[in-house]
Amino acid sequence: MLKGNSMRFAAALLAALASFAGGPNAVLAAAPQHHDQAPGFYRVKVGDLELTALFDGTGVFDPHWLNGTKATMDGVVEALHEDPHMLDVADTGFLVNTGKQLILVDAGAGTWWGGEAFGRLAGSLSSAGYTPEEVDIVLVTHLHSDHIGGLTTQDGKRVFPNADVYVAKPESDFWLSPEIAAKAPKDAQPFFQSAQDIAAPYIKAGKWHTFSGSEPIVDGMRLVPLPGHTPGHTGYEFSSKGQKILFWGDIVHALRVQLQHPEVTAIFDIDQTAAAATRHQLLPKLAREDVLIAGPHMNFPALGRLRKEGSGYSWAPVIFTDQWDKR
Repeated sequence: MLKGNSMRFAAALLAALASFAGGPNAVLAAAPQHHDQAPGFYRVKVGDLELTALFDGTGVFDPHWLNGTKATMDGVVEALHEDPHMLDVADTGFLVNTGKQLILVDAGAGTWWGGEAFGRLAGSLSSAGYTPEEVDIVLVTHLHSDHIGGLTTQDGKRVFPNADVYVAKPESDFWLSPEIAAKAPKDAQPFFQSAQDIAAPYIKAGKWHTFSGSEPIVDGMRLVPLPGHTPGHTGYEFSSKGQKILFWGDIVHALRVQLQHPEVTAIFDIDQTAAAATRHQLLPKLAREDVLIAGPHMNFPALGRLRKEGSGYSWAPVIFTDQWDKR
């Protein structure tokens, strides 16, 4: 009896082994794929400041949105055939923790621009360990909806209920003017309408503030006028312990085109000549001084430095490290 059971066990074992050898997938189910990426934030230190880049989404910049010489633009089209990701862009906001205040620089698109491609900043903020209620100040580089849409929900509620919002007076006066909006080209009018709708609840709550010059808003922060893209386009330079970071707004949209060809402008630049002149003046200074740059449309984490390269510049992105607090 024992011998018979042993023979049957051996036969069953051999059959099982043969089945496994012939087709392991029939025995072991494949692990499911996971499509979620890592949480969309990245931290660096600038002196005593903790800076957190907050991912809002990605998109592609249409080559028809760029203005350059025929030779330059023909080169862009040709390069796109070789690399269809050449004009990939991101949308990013930045959180600065000074140890005393929590300051957001630009707020992403929310649901006001780009459909479902954007609107992730609030989730990135939560992943980074903060809540909207903790934000004390929002500094706005300009009032295009991909930079301020995250401030307000579509039903008119403030996303950052305790925050005071600061924007250059010429910027606010331009986009919030019903008279200017009425005279604007039809394709520009949605920018005016969204700016007015997004700003409205902060204005009503007395949380919307404008600045005209160099008045102090935050200790260790300097206002940097960057004319051309919009009437009051403004950068914010933070300094701490001899280190600097510049939040430059929309100085560059398409990094692999405009860094090599700073004369190339975007159709969203209200004053094309001034936008190109600002870029020509700013880029060599930033490269020379090795200033850390926060560029909302650079590839995430949208932080890096400029390097002189030929007649133009290249982008040296920050490199991931889990030792950010010891650098």
